[in-house]
Amino acid sequence: MNTVSPLRICFISRRFFPAISGMSVYALNLVRELVACGHDVTMVSQYRNDAAGMAVYGGGPPPGIPGAHVLGCESRGEQRINQGQPASFEQDVEDLVETVVREHRRRPFDFIHAQYGYPCGLAALEASRRLGLPNVVSIQGGDGHWVGTCCGTHKQAMLAVLGHSGALLIGSRSFAEEVRGHHGTPLERFTIVPGATDTQRFHPRNESRLGEPQDVPVWLYHGRVDARKGVMELLDAAKRLVAEGRRFRLRVSGIGPDVEAVRARVEAEGLRGTVELTGVSTYAQAPDLYRSGDLFVSPTYSEGFSNTLLEAMASGLPIVSTKAVGVVDCLEDGRDALLVPPRDSVALAEAMGRLMDDAPLRRRLATTALGEVRELYSWRTVGRQIQGVYKALTGTRPDTRWTNVYDPATTQRSADPSCRFRAAPHLL
Repeated sequence: MNTVSPLRICFISRRFFPAISGMSVYALNLVRELVACGHDVTMVSQYRNDAAGMAVYGGGPPPGIPGAHVLGCESRGEQRINQGQPASFEQDVEDLVETVVREHRRRPFDFIHAQYGYPCGLAALEASRRLGLPNVVSIQGGDGHWVGTCCGTHKQAMLAVLGHSGALLIGSRSFAEEVRGHHGTPLERFTIVPGATDTQRFHPRNESRLGEPQDVPVWLYHGRVDARKGVMELLDAAKRLVAEGRRFRLRVSGIGPDVEAVRARVEAEGLRGTVELTGVSTYAQAPDLYRSGDLFVSPTYSEGFSNTLLEAMASGLPIVSTKAVGVVDCLEDGRDALLVPPRDSVALAEAMGRLMDDAPLRRRLATTALGEVRELYSWRTVGRQIQGVYKALTGTRPDTRWTNVYDPATTQRSADPSCRFRAAPHLL
C-alpha cells in the first residue's frame, strides 16, 4: 500500500552507477521502490567522465532504471583539476540546478530529494527556491563526516542545507550526533531512516549451514579501497595472523584512492599468497561475491549507514567490524557481530582469529544478523518511512532563508580557496 499519493519526484544523486559506491546501491533501490509504489521519478545524477575520476570510483554516464527517467550531469567543475585548476563545485551546483529547472519546465515536479548534503543538497535548495517546491536532503557519508570542516565556503553551504532543507534524512543516531558535533545541528532536525538492502538478492549460499567455512576460510572485504575504511589496519591484521601460522584467504574487492598503496604493501610484505585484490565487482556480481566468502570484515573508521554490512548480514556471513559511527547503530558486539575499536589492528586480528576458531560463535552471530536484516532493513520498510516524509511536506513552500547563510551567487573565484577537496574532489 502506498503511504502517499503518486508524486513526480526529482531525485538528485551524487554518484550513481557505473560509479562503485554505496550511494549507487542506495539510489538504485530507493528509486526502484518509489517506482514500484507508483511515483514518477526522474534521477539527475552527477558523474565524472575523466580518467582521474573514473580511476577512483568508476564513472561515465549513468545507466537507466526501468520505470524511471535517468539524466546524467557531468561534473565539469570537478574535472577542472585536469587543467591544473581547482575544482569548481559551484559550477557543478549550477549545472545541476539548470538541469532540474529545465526538466521541471518540461513537466513539473512535485518534490525534490537530494542524496548527499553538498553539492547535491545545496543544488536542491536552490532549485526549490527557484521553483517553489518542497525538498528533502539525505546526509549519507562524507557530507556529514568531512564536508564543512574543510573550508569556510563549504561550512556555510552545509549550515544552509542542515538548517533549511524541508527535512533531513540520516541513517543513524550516532551519525546525527557526529554532524551535530561538527555544525551544531539540533538532533530533532534529523529523521533517522536506516539503510536497507534487497534480502532476496542477497541470501546465504546454504542457510542450513550458516557459519561453516571452506577448508581454507575466505575473509571478504568489499567496498571502497580507502585508508578511511581501515584497509591498512586490515593488512596489518592479516600479516599478524599469517605470522601466527593461520591458513586463510583475504579477498579485497573494490577500487578506491588507496588501491595501489594496498597492492604495493601486499607485494612488499609477502602477502601475495594470502591477500587477493579482485578489483571492481558490479552490483550484479555482488551476491555471488558474498556467497564466495565465509566471513566478512569491515574495519571502517566511520559510516553513514553501511550497505556492505547489510549485504553481508543478508548473505549469512559472520562479521567483524568496528565500534564506529554508523556501525554501532546496526551491529552490537557479541550479539550479531564482533566489534573492535577503529584503527586497532591488534584487536582486529584477535577478533578475526577468535571467529575462525569458534564455530558456535560464527553460527550464532550469522543467524542473529540474518534475522535482523530481514526484519528491520528491507526496502519495503524503509521506503515507507521515506514516503511518509514526502507526504508531510507535499504542497508546502520551501524555506528560502538559507540565502542569509550562503550566498547562491558564490563562484569558485569568490570561494574559500583553502578547501582540500578542490584539489581532490573525488574524496568529497
